[in-house]
Amino acid sequence: MSTSTTASPHILVVEDDRQISTLVSRYLRDNECRVSVAGDGREMDRLLETNRFDLVVLDLMLPGEDGLSLCRRLRASSSIPIVMLTAKGEDIDRIIGLEMGADDYLAKPFNPRELLARIRAVLRRAVIAEMAPAGRGARVLSFLGWKLDRTLRELRSPDGAKVAVTRAEFDLLYAFCERPGRVLTRDQLLDVTQGRSAGPFDRSIDILVSRLRRKIEQDPHHPEIIKTMRSNGYLFTPSIEAT
Repeated sequence: MSTSTTASPHILVVEDDRQISTLVSRYLRDNECRVSVAGDGREMDRLLETNRFDLVVLDLMLPGEDGLSLCRRLRASSSIPIVMLTAKGEDIDRIIGLEMGADDYLAKPFNPRELLARIRAVLRRAVIAEMAPAGRGARVLSFLGWKLDRTLRELRSPDGAKVAVTRAEFDLLYAFCERPGRVLTRDQLLDVTQGRSAGPFDRSIDILVSRLRRKIEQDPHHPEIIKTMRSNGYLFTPSIEAT
């Protein structure tokens, strides 16, 4: 599996209903995805042997080996993201699918636009997970004399003073500290801090960044710690020490 950061992720759709697979494939291709289709588990295995995919859309009800079994088998050997589809809407089916290792779940009938949104969100979360350094989860992350204590949820300045931050500000700064030197988009930052995608007019990340800059930058109008990358997102520049 190769989690793509490009605009053209390769999606494997495992669906035996020809009408649904055609509809999904056409919509995903129209939205800058590359798509391969398998009608059952054996075709899925053959495609996985010869291709690199970024995500699998996996139907629950398949001929032969069912989707839950395939999901369990995929997860045992790979971290490839999985979005499950099913005609059933009961909570128990969703719970079992997620317990088997699926990253998201969508009940039929569904809007292809919603499926695309879920695919994009799962791919962003996968990229964020791969970005996280080995020191992820450390209690204290330090940069330029600043100390961010995850257990106490405290930010202390280089002179040791406690700096008041909101929960959202703390979570965002911690996300930056875990991923220094990487350009993070607004969608990625929303995913990792709030578990949701940005709407077309969502500027909450920009507002939080502005508030953080007023607290940690020498000159918030000319920031050096959290830099804006035009049309891309933000870059946290300092090196990090984890303890």
